[in-house]
Amino acid sequence: MKMERKNVWHHRKKEEIEAFSKEYIEFMSKAKTERMTVKEIKRILDESGFVPLEDFAGDPMNMTVYAVNRGKAIAAFRVVDDLKRGLNLVVAHIDSPRLDFKPNPLIEDEQIALFKTHYYGGIKKYHWLSIPLEIHGVLFKNDGTEIEIHIGDKPEDPVFTIPDLLPHLDKEDAKISEKFKGENLMLIAGTIPLSGEEKEAVKTNVLKILNEMYGITEEDFVSGEIEVVPAFSPREVGIDRSLIGAYGQDDRICAYTALRALLSANSEKSIGVIFFDKEEIGSDGNTGAKARFYLKALRQILKMQGAKDSEFVLDEVLENTSVISGDVCAAVNPPYKDVHDLHNAPKLGYGVALVKYTGARGKYSTNDAHAEFVARVRKVLNEQGVIWQVATLGKVDQGGGGTIAKFFAERGSDVIDMGPALLGMHSPFEISSKADLFETYVAYRSLMEKL
Repeated sequence: MKMERKNVWHHRKKEEIEAFSKEYIEFMSKAKTERMTVKEIKRILDESGFVPLEDFAGDPMNMTVYAVNRGKAIAAFRVVDDLKRGLNLVVAHIDSPRLDFKPNPLIEDEQIALFKTHYYGGIKKYHWLSIPLEIHGVLFKNDGTEIEIHIGDKPEDPVFTIPDLLPHLDKEDAKISEKFKGENLMLIAGTIPLSGEEKEAVKTNVLKILNEMYGITEEDFVSGEIEVVPAFSPREVGIDRSLIGAYGQDDRICAYTALRALLSANSEKSIGVIFFDKEEIGSDGNTGAKARFYLKALRQILKMQGAKDSEFVLDEVLENTSVISGDVCAAVNPPYKDVHDLHNAPKLGYGVALVKYTGARGKYSTNDAHAEFVARVRKVLNEQGVIWQVATLGKVDQGGGGTIAKFFAERGSDVIDMGPALLGMHSPFEISSKADLFETYVAYRSLMEKL
């Protein structure tokens, strides 16, 4: 009669969990930005027999294809029938909170060269002070030449940091929002002046070094996307090694488990994954979930299957499509239990979490999953022996957030949020349970096959 939680460690083979976790840690060590994540996902798809949609020339009723959007979003589909029947999709986002270089980032102050940044997504600014940082990104020169920049991820590389004020001088009692200012999030770039220079000699020396390394000039930063991320490697956490600590698990943990589910699922219905950029800043832009790139890919498949009016038929496809919005949620953190409704809060190690709604202040700006669809999902999970729990994002009026679920609901699909719970979400070192990681993969695979 009563609904009881199950601890995954009591019901799964530890060897399976550990093997899956090891591969995930390897993936996360490479997937540090959305561009790097797409590159790694594309490599895995290529090795698994998927081909770019524009290159496919076989049977349109039997396709394993992918489409990349501007190097920052990717969709992959395994089509096994008429697409009008719809698909079982798992969608997620692959961007994470970080610092971005400003368009004109390099300055000199007190003979210290500094990179100015603007934070991206919801962060606690003090998390980013006095920790090692690395930079990754691209610059496009005036002639269109692409330059990739990666500094800080190799053992021999230098790292960067934003030095905090020492406690001896930090006596001011101020609000967090007043004490830590976004304009002060500046990375130290160097302190050696260029010989012979009289003005901004340290900045000039940094530019000289960058020019020697990459052939770039200061103006090239204007057409660049340079991201600052923690210089932490993913690590096992705890004496029992039951947890994983890594930057960017929100939401690359869902992307990885969804990708693995796509590669291993055996479904009689077409299935797919879509991984988006820009979720952390509202899903705007032409690489976010509000964009239409995946709709274009679906229309292209419909045309290949002989659809006369692919735009009209696309509406039918989306209405027949079931979507799992893969996103993480907040696990109960023992010192901060007061922010949770403990009857509806997920716990580490107790399986994948179903999040019926997100939003804030009266469920504003959310997909609130229909009861009928929740029942279908619950039936599949129970029949397949998946260990799951329910989740909400804190107490009513405590806070809130959003996912990409609502954008699929707006286009006619049934959708629910589902993913593992994290501790320290949006911090530079988020914590997940190995057991929940594995159970999320099992859940996504089961729903792709049976939903």
